[in-house]
Order: sequence, then structure tokens, then C-alpha cells
Amino acid sequence: MSLTKEQIAQRIARELREGYYVNLGIGIPTLVANYIPVGMNVVLQSENGLLGMGPFPFEGEEDPDLINAGKQTITTVPGSVFFDSAMSFGMIRAGKVNLTVLGAMEVSERGDIANWKIPGKMVKGMGGAMDLVASARNIIVAMMHTNPRGESKLLPSCTLPLTGVGCVKKIVSDLAVLDITPAGFKLLERAPGVSVEEIQSKTAGKLLVEGEIPEIVFYD
Repeated sequence: MSLTKEQIAQRIARELREGYYVNLGIGIPTLVANYIPVGMNVVLQSENGLLGMGPFPFEGEEDPDLINAGKQTITTVPGSVFFDSAMSFGMIRAGKVNLTVLGAMEVSERGDIANWKIPGKMVKGMGGAMDLVASARNIIVAMMHTNPRGESKLLPSCTLPLTGVGCVKKIVSDLAVLDITPAGFKLLERAPGVSVEEIQSKTAGKLLVEGEIPEIVFYD
């Protein structure tokens, strides 16, 4: 009854607005590119040096020279622009990105995010996440609500090394849509068939439930 990764991305795509410049992180966030509403002008920015990223290519149509920051093959849209990573990070640090969508290992009830390192495991580097969380106007996290052991990833405080502090605005998990508020996680929507009680049982941080919580609706 929980959402698939594609459904998480589809729900996040509803947060896009006309004229937005959007950066999509590695993992589930990259799927958002496939669900941009028809007719909406949204420009996807990749920190490896691209404005105008399109959806993933069909099998057999991949171009190995066209990749996103996660080294996945992508497409471009008419008017796309390529440039070096220095200019790309200049855009990010100057606050030119309207929305950033990131994956996360943990998010705290205060909006802290941990998404770059698990102590004791090899990591290639922090990538662009720390620049993004420090500069982005709006950050939405796409994540699983629990880890493979069934433990909550929405916590009172993060236990893993932090990427950013107090920067996350909204979470779309496989169970729910939640806002980050000064009082904790506020439940906005629940996955079809998932009860408020299940979400409460799998949220370790403070969860605010006000009134009837509607199910997430997916449009054709």
C-alpha cells in the first residue's frame, strides 16, 4: 500500500511551478523529470553543468556523453546549455535555484538532513548536496519512511553526519507527505490505504496530526 519510487516522484512533480529552476538529486529525485506537467515551463539544472535536462532516454537511445550528476544517461530539451561545474555551483550559491529535490538517509523534526555518509562505509564524496542545502530556497526530500530494518528515518535528531541544518521544507515518503514546522512533522497527506496510525508508528520524531488527513490523489 506504500508508494513506489515513481509515485513519490509523481507527487513531488505537483510541487513544481511555472518558470522554476529545479535541481534534482541522485536517486528517487531524478525520476521527477519524467513527471513534469505537460505545458509547464520548468528548467532542470544539474550541478555537473547543464540547464535544460529532459526525461530519461528510451532504451537504445542513450547518449553516453549526456549524463546527470549521478552519472545516469539523460536527454536534453530545446535550448539546453552546457557549462563548467564552477558556473553551475555559482548558480546554486547565488540562490538561482528555486527548488531542490534530494534523497535522504535521515531527516529530523527540525528539518536537518543527513544524506551523504554512513560512518564506516566508503563514500566517494559529499557531491553538491552541501552547497544545495546551504543555498536553495526550498528543499523537498524524497525518501523511504523507514530503513531496511523497519526503523524510522524521520527522527527527533539525526544520528548520521549532517548535510544541512534546518533546511528541509517538505518530505514525500512512501507513506506520507509532511511539512516541517517549528513544532515537528506535520502530516498533510497519506498514501492510499495507509492509516494515520501506521504513519505515527513509523515516525520517531514528533508528528502533528490535525483533522482528517486525505489520501494522496494521482491524476492521469
